[in-house]
Amino acid sequence: MLSLKSALAKPFAKRIYKKIQNWANKPVETQENVFQDLIAEATSTEFGKDHDFISINNHEDFVKRVPIRDYEALKPYVEKVVAGEKNILWKGQPIYFAKTSGTTSGSKYIPITKESMPSHVEAARNAILMYIHETGNAKFVDGKMIFLQGSPILKEQNGVQLGRLSGIVAHYVPKYLQKNRLPSWKTNCIEDWETKVDAIVEETLPENMTIISGIPSWVQMYFEKLQQKTGKKVGDVFKNFNLFIFGGVNYEPYRAKFESLIGRKVDSIELYPASEGFFAFQDKQNEKGMLLQLNSGIFYEFIKADEFFNENPKRITIANVEVGVNYVMIISTNAGLWAYNLGDTVEFTSTNPYRVIVSGRIKHFISAFGEHVIGKEVEQAMQEALLNSNISVTEFTVAPQINPKEGLPYHEWFIEFENEPENLSVLAKQIDESLQKQNTYYFDLIKGKVLQPLKITKVKKGGFQEYMKSVGKLGGQNKLPRLSNDRKIVTNFPYVD
Repeated sequence: MLSLKSALAKPFAKRIYKKIQNWANKPVETQENVFQDLIAEATSTEFGKDHDFISINNHEDFVKRVPIRDYEALKPYVEKVVAGEKNILWKGQPIYFAKTSGTTSGSKYIPITKESMPSHVEAARNAILMYIHETGNAKFVDGKMIFLQGSPILKEQNGVQLGRLSGIVAHYVPKYLQKNRLPSWKTNCIEDWETKVDAIVEETLPENMTIISGIPSWVQMYFEKLQQKTGKKVGDVFKNFNLFIFGGVNYEPYRAKFESLIGRKVDSIELYPASEGFFAFQDKQNEKGMLLQLNSGIFYEFIKADEFFNENPKRITIANVEVGVNYVMIISTNAGLWAYNLGDTVEFTSTNPYRVIVSGRIKHFISAFGEHVIGKEVEQAMQEALLNSNISVTEFTVAPQINPKEGLPYHEWFIEFENEPENLSVLAKQIDESLQKQNTYYFDLIKGKVLQPLKITKVKKGGFQEYMKSVGKLGGQNKLPRLSNDRKIVTNFPYVD
């Protein structure tokens, strides 16, 4: 029998579904309205005055007046906001700063305003409601749900609360979910990640867990600890666990490992959240890609990734994007980010409605020899090579080897195996062939004897976790880069098997 809560979830889900269809069916008009609203609201800010917002009428005007900036380039404005000045990037002051550890610029302070905060909360809620509407499954709302996240403890800086995005969002869990939510506030506040996961295992073991969510690599750590403690598959420990919600990285490289840990298949929902905005969520179980949030106070521009480093790359709106092209995503938001380069690359899987997959990072690629291999390509190559095999991979990263002791240069794949292959060179050959198929530049360099085929270096079990711990990035929202254009991660890497 359905409880009141799960019975009410279905009509609510239907209402939200209709609301979403409304803007998804008018994508260009929706984005134009967002654009005009953003410009109007920020005309009297310091940034708006500096960039002559008052005379911006359309996207062409915006492109002429507002150059693309990453965090470093926007920093002079952000520093004024952090110092407590008002009306700089957006009217008034932000209500939060999401503090993130930037890979190049140290700590970043990303503003969140009272206008931008609701979309961070609503998008995650709507993802679950769209799933209920599509599948008719609402029973899980009666069970316990967990989100593996950062500490919710916030500090204050010049009148603005400061913390990790996941910790900020923890303050906005709706009342009707408070009783269902784990871990407890006390456990969530534990800073040391391993201690925290141990406490979460103790807290969740006796509960009826129905939803588990977080970044796959850290959920894996939680699942492994559950299995070590109970000697059972996660699906046997939590018999009603049927929905896994994840974001931050591609799930495919983890899927086989997760199904083995859980012991059965469970439905999953992919999210695309960031401190800068909640950009997309999976709206259909059997469609590839996530629905781009066009009505959330974010105006999107796109630049073809292979043109991004040109002197004057063309900036287009969703009206002109094509399916299957790798784009750098540029955002302008009601938190005061303008023509801001997140560093993410996306690919559209559909333009009716607009759905995207995250294909990688514009900084995370290998082009040491002109091959421009991206994250999506290495993940797909790995996925294809593992298909129909009993090999399973815990984690991996790829780096160029420019000066080998002998022979031609090559790509070096550092792989931590759960189940090892009998023959590493056979696996390396399969991955390499898949990469050549996907990337013509790489194919030409192999055929032209500029590069030799890739080589695999085995990483010892738990090696990548030890590495992340050593650089202070264990747990939370931290992710291991899938590939790099240098050998910073793997130079003097002590975790090789």
